[in-house]
Amino acid sequence: MQLDLIPQLKYTTSDNFFLLSGPCAIEGEDMALRIAEKIVSITDKLEIPYIFKGSFKKANRSRVDSFTGIGDEKALKILRKVSETFKVPTVTDIHEVSDAAKAAEYVDVLQIPAFLVRQTDLVVAAAKTGKVINLKKGQFMSPESMQHAVKKVTDSDNSQVMVTDRGTMFGYQDMVVDFRGIPTMKAYAPVVLDVTHSLQQPNQSSGVTGGRPDMIETIARAGIATGVDGLFMETHFDPSIAKSDGANMLHLNHLEKLLTNLVVLGKTVNNLQ
Repeated sequence: MQLDLIPQLKYTTSDNFFLLSGPCAIEGEDMALRIAEKIVSITDKLEIPYIFKGSFKKANRSRVDSFTGIGDEKALKILRKVSETFKVPTVTDIHEVSDAAKAAEYVDVLQIPAFLVRQTDLVVAAAKTGKVINLKKGQFMSPESMQHAVKKVTDSDNSQVMVTDRGTMFGYQDMVVDFRGIPTMKAYAPVVLDVTHSLQQPNQSSGVTGGRPDMIETIARAGIATGVDGLFMETHFDPSIAKSDGANMLHLNHLEKLLTNLVVLGKTVNNLQ
């Protein structure tokens, strides 16, 4: 990835993949700072360029009574505090055109959710903020079709764009990653693999999305071997109490070992090129 697109990143000369990681949603200041502190300590040790991830609100929930956030401005201020405290850039997703300018005041990267990546007005509004844009590939879209989403950003005079694969729907209740899409999309933009969302099992009868966190390292290793520029992983110190996407999250206690293994694998892959 052109790491100079995000000048706040540490270790921009690192040969490592970069990492977008944090909780699914900002549940409060203490939890956000606690998670960020742990991840920063690990990524500093391993010299992995790092972007803290946290949704300031969740608009795409399965049930009307699901957690959606603690308040937009309150959550965005927490994201800013994480950035200022640990000197790392931040990313959050937006769902409406009006979110773009609002979130851009607080974060460094604006993320377009997979279900909304075809929404031209939303993509263009995000691009026009001048922030780095992370486009999640729709579960219903081919890798080739993502070139059109990328072009919407670049046609809006913003060359700071990356694409994140988060799996493709396989039937109604499972996701799969087609790793052929990684090199395909790298022709359009830097590519990130969203490991944890790729392991979701949506549309469960309970209305609560399931997941396969036991497969996180398998998918992450495959992504590194395929040549992704970055990895996206949601993590929490106790996924069982996370208010969003806990079923497919990585426990924070397992992050250091996983990243250590992936750095070793990445260096091996780089030596083969």
